[in-house]
Amino acid sequence: MARRTRHLAIMAAAGASALVLSSGGIAPRAEALVAQAQSITAAEKKQGSEVHPKLLEEFGGAYQVPQTAYVVQVGKGIAVQSGLGNARDDFTVTLLNSPVNNAFAIPGGYVYVTRQLMALMNDEAELAGVLGHEVGHVAARHSEKRQKAAQRNSIIGLLGQIGAAVLLGDGAAGQLGQQVFGTGSQLLTLKYSRKQEEEADDLGVRYLSTAGYDPQALSSMLASLAAQQAIDARAQGGDARSVPAWASTHPDPARRVSRAATNARKFGGTNRNRDVFLTRLDGLLYGDDPKQGMVQGREFLHPELGLKFAVPAGYAMQNGTSAVTISGQSAQAQFTTAAYSGDLARYIDQAFASVGGNTRINYDQIRRTTVNGLPAAYATGRVTANRQVLDVTVFAYAFANNRAYHFVALAPAGQSGVFTPMYQSVQRLNGVEAAQIKPKRVRIVTVQRGDTIQRLASRMAFDDLKTERFIALNGLAANSTLNPGQKVKIVTF
Repeated sequence: MARRTRHLAIMAAAGASALVLSSGGIAPRAEALVAQAQSITAAEKKQGSEVHPKLLEEFGGAYQVPQTAYVVQVGKGIAVQSGLGNARDDFTVTLLNSPVNNAFAIPGGYVYVTRQLMALMNDEAELAGVLGHEVGHVAARHSEKRQKAAQRNSIIGLLGQIGAAVLLGDGAAGQLGQQVFGTGSQLLTLKYSRKQEEEADDLGVRYLSTAGYDPQALSSMLASLAAQQAIDARAQGGDARSVPAWASTHPDPARRVSRAATNARKFGGTNRNRDVFLTRLDGLLYGDDPKQGMVQGREFLHPELGLKFAVPAGYAMQNGTSAVTISGQSAQAQFTTAAYSGDLARYIDQAFASVGGNTRINYDQIRRTTVNGLPAAYATGRVTANRQVLDVTVFAYAFANNRAYHFVALAPAGQSGVFTPMYQSVQRLNGVEAAQIKPKRVRIVTVQRGDTIQRLASRMAFDDLKTERFIALNGLAANSTLNPGQKVKIVTF
């Protein structure tokens, strides 16, 4: 969550990754799609250019570091393999400053990969495979096809894509879902069907081969994603990281890995460029950017804003550029900010108006209180959606320098109290605590004689699952051995 006031995060767009894991046999249409490749149209370019700034804002912005030019170079090189006219010039490849394992594409040749997903890669071929998969979605016009399907149905159910069990339908609650969790750019980043994911996998493998890369790279990258998914699932409630969006609906990661590996055997290519990639990767920021706040266990700490809070056990946090999303089995919330005139009652009223959009949400009396020395106020309204009655709570806090922050929470009627401990946990972050918050970075180290997986894993900047994280980060098996001179990745402060 950045310091500057912004609109609420379009969090559901993160759940639309083109890397969503799915299963099935080898799609037969990849060859036909290559033959049918056409230039990106002016209409597609216009559509993408309108949404591109919004996606940058909501996913941490473009990450302007030495690695950026390298990612763009690899991405444009793989885009040429698509057969789309003027692909090198028409594609816009962006490295995002996001702590989420994600990659996606939108019409107009806009392809995105997060620094977190890049950190999970082990060579240039894997980077090219992920970007090639996304280029495949663009070349096959998958986004346009999903938009048409979505427009024939209610898109409000997208709320469920960020982990909420509360399903919103049409009417007031539908508008509530749009305002709180966004729908604007979701239409360009909807989850793809299993068939479309398979087609993009097949195209990505083909592009790897024609570019001279080892076509098995996409399979090995998917294996690392599956391993990381398992770690994130185990760490739920430990580091409060939600399961990556690309894995949210996948029943069998191993089957997709196997499918991509089988398909790759039909193609040639050997280049992996591991040493070059690892050299470029060294120093990459890993996990949360302190400038946008940090998730540590069940706590969210923001050294620049000078605040912290804790979520209930069993709830996961996802830190976005302009909001922190909290989700659990039956309720969810967002923590964000808005313009503040010094009047908390007016601030809460404006928050309800923003949530409700064109529909007025009637809320009960605004109650004033003090939370850990902070002036605070809250109110709860009630809406009906899909024959469900939901409580909508806005809980706001006044900080120094005319700043205010608030939660917007959704819960089944009568169950809004689940977030009471969270509301009561908000407090100022003192200078000592703020100074102790340090970013993590990926470092490349050379294996020395006597080094083992366990020995190097002990250097990982985590409190739990150190060995498992080291194995997944380096694409290793549990029984792998390390050789002197081998380069591996660790995550340190």
